[in-house]
Amino acid sequence: MRPAKFLALFLALLTAPLLAEGDFQPAVQPGGDIPQPSTPTASPSLSPVQRPTAAQLQFIRREAMIPMRDGAKLYTVLIVPKGAGRFPIMLDRTPYSADLATGEGRQGSLPENLLSPLNAELFRAGYILAIQDVRGKYKSEGEYVMNRPLRGRLNLTAVDHSTDAWDTIDWLVRNLPESNGRVGSFGTSYDGFTALMSLVNPHPALRASVPINPMVDVWKGDDWFHNGAFRQEMIGYVYGQTANRRSEAEWFKTSSDDYATFLRYGSAGAYGRAMGVDRLPFWRRLTQHPDYDEYWQDQAVDRILAARPLAVPTLIIGSQWDQEDIYGATALFGALKSSANAHFALGPWFHGQVNSTAVSLGPLFWGTDTARSFRQQVLIPFLNEHLKGGLPAGTPRVIAFEAGSNHWQRLDDWPLACARGCLVNLTPVFPAHKGRADFVRPEKLASDWYISDPARPVPYRKRPDLQPYGPNSSWPVWLVDDQRFAGSRPDVLSYSTTPLALPIHLAGTPLVHLVASTTGTDSDWVVKLIDVYPDNAGRRDLAGYELPIAMNVMRGRYRADAAHPTPLQPNAALTYEFALPQVDYVVQPGHRLMVQVQSSWFPLYDRNPQTFVPNIFFAKRSDYRSATQRVFTGPGGTWIGLPIVH
Repeated sequence: MRPAKFLALFLALLTAPLLAEGDFQPAVQPGGDIPQPSTPTASPSLSPVQRPTAAQLQFIRREAMIPMRDGAKLYTVLIVPKGAGRFPIMLDRTPYSADLATGEGRQGSLPENLLSPLNAELFRAGYILAIQDVRGKYKSEGEYVMNRPLRGRLNLTAVDHSTDAWDTIDWLVRNLPESNGRVGSFGTSYDGFTALMSLVNPHPALRASVPINPMVDVWKGDDWFHNGAFRQEMIGYVYGQTANRRSEAEWFKTSSDDYATFLRYGSAGAYGRAMGVDRLPFWRRLTQHPDYDEYWQDQAVDRILAARPLAVPTLIIGSQWDQEDIYGATALFGALKSSANAHFALGPWFHGQVNSTAVSLGPLFWGTDTARSFRQQVLIPFLNEHLKGGLPAGTPRVIAFEAGSNHWQRLDDWPLACARGCLVNLTPVFPAHKGRADFVRPEKLASDWYISDPARPVPYRKRPDLQPYGPNSSWPVWLVDDQRFAGSRPDVLSYSTTPLALPIHLAGTPLVHLVASTTGTDSDWVVKLIDVYPDNAGRRDLAGYELPIAMNVMRGRYRADAAHPTPLQPNAALTYEFALPQVDYVVQPGHRLMVQVQSSWFPLYDRNPQTFVPNIFFAKRSDYRSATQRVFTGPGGTWIGLPIVH
């Protein structure tokens, strides 16, 4: 960041008012989430214009400032097929720049040169693309609020993403002569969230929606928290999104290892203060709401959409190894599947990989481009049926990629196996004393222990830990990292079965039933389900590889009530039940199943001080204390419920 730009930003942050810790305020405040003064933006034309670029050999690019009901105008780029005809519109509302998404500044005469593979294929299939900057970002007017809540207690204004989507669709079908009058909403991650907002009060012209890896419940298991543990690696994202309108502010790159950097500053709140992030309104809201209170409950999109009939055919797309929003898609389908309009797809992808190329994921090779085949054979036929009035596409209720055997399955329901309400009950695997695991419960009660030291937390990946969006980062594939780096530590317990004689197909929701004690008054528990490759694996790089199937974290203070944390009773054997992310995976014969248990996952998640404090964001250095952790096995002890189907 240039010195002048940094100084202007720093002065803007210093002038922003602070709230007292614990104050509850609506999420939408005057000025929005971007401190003023913000980076000035050039005023685009208020009417659609055609640019004489080489890309016009293939399509017409127009820009429009679309008026909203409160008078704000939102910048929208339109990519329109050349030639006669009327086409449906695919609307993507984004905080990441409509210009960037439509290839502004890039060279080439083909859509494939300028657009993502998904967007290029939609254009080739005869769709108009409408990519819009959400209010307050880049060239759109108005105030930006991170995940702007719906109108109500948290948003006392007259506008939200639902009204903005309605007003945009209404303008498009009335003012775009090439439109056939039908619109689909789509987008990935935050854009998946805005696509879901279009379903709250859908415009009559909205006939289909494709939310991809959407942000749904950011406390339970998407961007900001997982079961109460704060994802502090997202601090850089918060800064980049809300420091200024154009997201031009660079994150602080003072270290090549986030592990060392975060450890140096202590708590996530202390780090935020040191870097000036505590001057950003959204960061203050995060730190004021560490619990699953009404603030987060009222914003959970699965709850919002389940409260009314789903009127629009919707294809929800999830990724089995989604490193950012692994919870949202599956939770959303679970909430909406009573509606015939809800469809679900689960692919073998990282976050957003369905938009591009997906022949492989880390060390895993699928044998074909699973993303392209899905787009061509499922996604576009689904849209054609609902937006072009084509023949029924036969879109399955559920389509899931069975990793391991590497093929797609068309299913009537999902998940196939889970703890309650599924076709198949869970099959328990039991950790046993001294590193063993078996499908038969041990006869004797036993326990294993380790010391969890906050001064030496377990890293979530092999160091150095590069910043998620920094140079040379492999952030998209960390969920398939070899876990041997963790298993070698004395503060990680590993339990593995003998080599399997037959394949095991896991299709659904693994459930952790952990019985454990701590000498502290608070604790985190991280549980991993791992496929251990044999030493004679066909590929040398996979010999002995410990591939994560599903992993998650539980913050102990929330074991009884997510909204009201309570201290843990020291040295008491307590039960913690929580779900691992949903999977569709085949463990092959000769492989072993492994369960790992640990009490930190750093710096992906902030450290638990292991001393109960009112708000971990503001824990003091003296609050961080070592604790002896004990995991109980045998009768009444720990087990992992596996979603095994035959």
